[in-house]
Amino acid sequence: MQYSFASRTAAMLASPVRHIRENARRHSFISLAEELPAQELFPVKLLEEAAHDVFGSGPDALQYGEPEGYFPLRAWLAGEWEQRKGVRVPPGQILLTTGSQQAIDLIIRLMVDERDPVLVENPTSPGCLQVLSMQGAQIVPVESDGEGVIPDKLEALMIRYRPKLFFATPTFTNPTGSLWSAARRQEILDLCRHHEVLVVEDDSYGELHLKQKNESHDKSPHGQSRKFAETYPSLFALDHAGQGGQVLYIGSFNKTVAPALRTGWAAGPAPLIEGMYALKQLADMQSSTMNQRLLFQLLTSSRFQWHEHLAMLNKEYSTRLQLILELLKRPFWKDVTYHIPSGGMYVWVQLPDGLDSALLLKAALPKGVAFMPGALCAVGSEGASHIRLNFSHPGREQLLMGMNLIGETISEFTARS
Repeated sequence: MQYSFASRTAAMLASPVRHIRENARRHSFISLAEELPAQELFPVKLLEEAAHDVFGSGPDALQYGEPEGYFPLRAWLAGEWEQRKGVRVPPGQILLTTGSQQAIDLIIRLMVDERDPVLVENPTSPGCLQVLSMQGAQIVPVESDGEGVIPDKLEALMIRYRPKLFFATPTFTNPTGSLWSAARRQEILDLCRHHEVLVVEDDSYGELHLKQKNESHDKSPHGQSRKFAETYPSLFALDHAGQGGQVLYIGSFNKTVAPALRTGWAAGPAPLIEGMYALKQLADMQSSTMNQRLLFQLLTSSRFQWHEHLAMLNKEYSTRLQLILELLKRPFWKDVTYHIPSGGMYVWVQLPDGLDSALLLKAALPKGVAFMPGALCAVGSEGASHIRLNFSHPGREQLLMGMNLIGETISEFTARS
């Protein structure tokens, strides 16, 4: 039988991501494409202990739970944000979701009608662009500079399109790893408030601060993270934890603890959380209470220090960043350009003139290597000339081999021109 799929699914079904994932299952295949953290850094032993404690607490752990999420974990988040980020949020204004991707999906389905204009940083998260496309939104890209989204460009688009939403990642944008300046954050929030545009702030990578070569590691992880939050406050914090009604704050534990736990959150104004809560009940009733209990047990264990764990991740990822930056200096890569990321898990690379990232990927896959083609991360033509490289997941040998194979493919293309 032939099936007639909805027209809005065409781009999603044609996406190369599925083929990348199929190839990635091959034992020898090297993927620098996916949004995977380093699995050897997962707190496996402590999670085993936490699981033992959760199952030992009785069968209630396997029962249906609160659709808005396990209350003790929501209360832990509220306490952590107040202590470290100076943000006061009632647990009732936090909704636990199946990763940050579900939070993005829920707010888009709640707010966006077909053909509604929505502003996005450009480039931005592939997942965000896919959900907007599926909803039939008119996706409007906003230009950035070294300090963040450009205020004049943003305001001109707000006046022209009168959008409902602006998707922003001020702290370590996926895929560029860029960091907005403190002044730019306030300026952008003021503009959104003036034009009554809701900001959806994705902070999924906000804990992954990459140290540069000459930057020292703070001996006090808690003090370091608190200082960072004071220097670069989230838009959510500047909006007084959503009391201004201007910001919905999204994030997850996927990149910092383990993605299989699929636990994210949305926090913000009560009407938004209530609407997302209602939609979530239709989607999946609730996210896994067992996973949320497991996370809470880990986070409150005397054997697990959350801030030290984050410091360990940042130190290791900073080392891996330095490795990929050294590899980008090799002859294969001499004609590419890139900016050094301030955080996150990726380097955003501009290819030599005339080289298309989709064609490059097609040639790289038979060699046993993949990257994310830039067109999946960007609106318009800019993405075609870029690729996103994940340096957090591959081990040293895989990263060396993968970068050599991609570089070799680039050389083959440039030799023809």
